[in-house]
Amino acid sequence: MEKVLIIGANGATGRIVATQLKDSSNYIPIAMIRNEDQRGYFEELGVQTRIGDLEGDISDCFEAVDKVVFVAGSGSSTGKDKTEKVDKEGAEKSIDLAKEYEIKKYVMLSARGTEDPDPESKMLFYLAAKSEADEYLKKSGVPYAIVRAGALTDDEGNGKIKAAYKLEGEGQIPRADVAKTLIASLDRDYGTGLTFEIVSGEEDIQNAIEHLRQV
Repeated sequence: MEKVLIIGANGATGRIVATQLKDSSNYIPIAMIRNEDQRGYFEELGVQTRIGDLEGDISDCFEAVDKVVFVAGSGSSTGKDKTEKVDKEGAEKSIDLAKEYEIKKYVMLSARGTEDPDPESKMLFYLAAKSEADEYLKKSGVPYAIVRAGALTDDEGNGKIKAAYKLEGEGQIPRADVAKTLIASLDRDYGTGLTFEIVSGEEDIQNAIEHLRQV
């Protein structure tokens, strides 16, 4: 069983990742949380926790960890400075540690639109920060998968997505299906080195990733 550190575990998507990983026969989830107040939820869930803040020292969180899922985000209500500290600098710090600790696979949750951010977008500074973090991961030498999701919803997932290196048009996707895609991407030999976009669709998640590898 491989230990997976979930960075951003206390967020809406992070909690779903932790819940899904808890029932996995291949992985043991470890939730990285910012403070003690967040520990109770995961203890009740039966998931290990480690205290770490992306704006501080998080090196202890990487001890005896095999893989990483990054689902952290500064949130839509924060300003440019906070976004850069979490979504860019915090992500880059975790990537450096992943390299130092020889992490087998780093799976990054990103967003559609980061590859070529719209200068008129209200989320420009967020997309720009995510774009820089994505590029940093690509150049790090750490085995990775970057999953750029469409607009996230709290709808019930069905395990079906549409995936491509670049999708046309807009699209949404339930957080549950995003979490399943991130977990499917954890396999060391499955989707390594891939950067792809996802929205809700008609194809089984693992098949969708497999088809991307064959393109």
